[in-house]
Amino acid sequence: MPPATPRPPSSSSMGRGLDVLSSVATLTRDLRPATVSVIADSLGRERSQVSRTLASLERSGLVTRAADRSFTLAWGWYAAAQELSAQRLRTHGLVVLEDLSSRLGEAAFLSVLQGDTTLTMLESLPADSRMIGSWIGRAYPAYCSDAGRATLWDASADEIRAVFRATDFSPQGPNTPASVDDFLSRLDDDRRRGFAIVDQEAEPGLYSVAAPVWDHRGEVVAAVQVIGTRDVMAERTATCGEACARAAAELSRELGAQSAVLA
Repeated sequence: MPPATPRPPSSSSMGRGLDVLSSVATLTRDLRPATVSVIADSLGRERSQVSRTLASLERSGLVTRAADRSFTLAWGWYAAAQELSAQRLRTHGLVVLEDLSSRLGEAAFLSVLQGDTTLTMLESLPADSRMIGSWIGRAYPAYCSDAGRATLWDASADEIRAVFRATDFSPQGPNTPASVDDFLSRLDDDRRRGFAIVDQEAEPGLYSVAAPVWDHRGEVVAAVQVIGTRDVMAERTATCGEACARAAAELSRELGAQSAVLA
């Protein structure tokens, strides 16, 4: 991969430090050695300047140096980034759900994958909702849920088979997937469409759409869902699905996802 286009030096030591940290993260992600010379080339900087910045970052515990003299981000940096992402997922997630629910007049949820189930983290209900109780904190089988397909959006077939290795695909509705192969086939259709459609798979009369939420690492971390009755939502599939995908993309950008991932 050719080096990035050189940029003018940042005007402050903090800005230069952040640029070097960003370069270390990018090179590590791309499996390239983050050495002083490679970082200097990628940023269009003097090697001596980059070396001093890396030494300062190492003393601060933000990067570590390996035996081959390449650098990686320290684990504390990853932990801080994960904590920030989780916080943003909740705070921005609720804003996104409330806007989505208000515009569509349907219930909107945010869920994550836990083993072979999905767990609801956030919800927003329209003013005229007849839903009794809350779904927050409740788990649901991933093989027949919209969030299940959306949260496994970036997983390979082998990874998905591992998730459902011990799962019994028992019928929950008239259209429940019968096997992991059936699940994979429906997921392929969802990926081509840009959002998942679950038509009476979880229970009779229930219809929903969902889309994946990506984080700064380019990984799916959650799913935005819109759920309602089949007799109302089926004829609005495109409208609800596209709105759901846009909402998920908006939340992904808040988590630092790159445009290439969302395309």
